[in-house]
Amino acid sequence: MGRVSQAQAQANRRRVVERASRLFREQGTGVSVADLMKAAGLTHGGFYKQFASKEALIDEAVTHAFGELTEFHATTLEEHEGRRAEAQQSLIDGYLSVRHRDNPSSGCPVAALATDMARDSGDHGAPRTYAEGVQDFTQWLATDDEDGIARLCTMLGALLLARATKDSPLSEQVLSAARTALSPAPQPHD
Repeated sequence: MGRVSQAQAQANRRRVVERASRLFREQGTGVSVADLMKAAGLTHGGFYKQFASKEALIDEAVTHAFGELTEFHATTLEEHEGRRAEAQQSLIDGYLSVRHRDNPSSGCPVAALATDMARDSGDHGAPRTYAEGVQDFTQWLATDDEDGIARLCTMLGALLLARATKDSPLSEQVLSAARTALSPAPQPHD
């Protein structure tokens, strides 16, 4: 079999990183290299031609996931023509939705990777990238009155509880209660 061109090797690497990013958010970073490569449509043997280690792939996949999150925040703000409070509320409502609850592979890396990052030894870049991503998310959620940490904690906790109870009516109650808690108070009419 012939050698893969440099362009094809780069495309293969991107495909592995993108697929790993989704699988790690869906199943955790314990997914095997063989399963990752199979999901990317490549052979297990090709992994070490692309990556020095699984940790190196985790680093890139976590960076990729947070890049998607940053892009999503920018797009949301753009869709609301710079009206930050409206963009934030739209994001909060989407974050605390059944759709997001049921689709962790394309969802927020903060929620999907929290347990894995808590257990990580920190000997590579993923934990640092994760912490920076959490910080960026809190800044995106910040208001004039609050730094965004409490908002993210409420969103994250609600999403995790909703995912853990998704076969129960409690799941949607949790999402609804958190959306209500994070919605602006109605303004009195003059």
